[in-house]
Amino acid sequence: MDDSWKSAIGQNAPLVIISFLQTDSTIVNYDKELSSLGTQISRDINCNGLMMDTDDDGGLETDGHVSSCIAMSFGDIQPSVLLQELAAIQEVAAGLREIAAQFQHNVVAQATQNLSNNVLSSTIHYWKKHLSQEVDMALRQGVCLRDLPQEQIIVALSLTLVKGVCQQAPHLLRNLFDVALDYIRRDL
Repeated sequence: MDDSWKSAIGQNAPLVIISFLQTDSTIVNYDKELSSLGTQISRDINCNGLMMDTDDDGGLETDGHVSSCIAMSFGDIQPSVLLQELAAIQEVAAGLREIAAQFQHNVVAQATQNLSNNVLSSTIHYWKKHLSQEVDMALRQGVCLRDLPQEQIIVALSLTLVKGVCQQAPHLLRNLFDVALDYIRRDL
């Protein structure tokens, strides 16, 4: 994983995940859950010193992009640096979407169904293990992306599986989001 990718996803992982999950969303309950989760993430970020305007004038948009009119404050950091950071978040999410688009449809569909079945038949304590197993299995089944860093492939596949499960069962979004965030931060 190159340093620019690492730094862009680092503490911005929640925003990258939300941006990834929001693209091409047309499922009403899924959209509602994403919107609610985006609002909660914005509040959590505000509590940690990052101020984000999530009213109608800006914030996380339902089309999967971070609005250009998000008002952010990192103490002494200049607005141009903040815009660069937002651009980096959007670039990372777009790169992950491109990687996800390269996955073989049947491999992802099967892994998504397996993850969905495992999540619905187990407790949340096992969800991270199930996610990790399905990512490993999908990678072994012939995802041919050898020219890309393995970490990026794993993140893209993980988020693709989470999105697929959550589109089928939107009520799982918050918990699977937390599982994916933990998986990305700790296991990669």
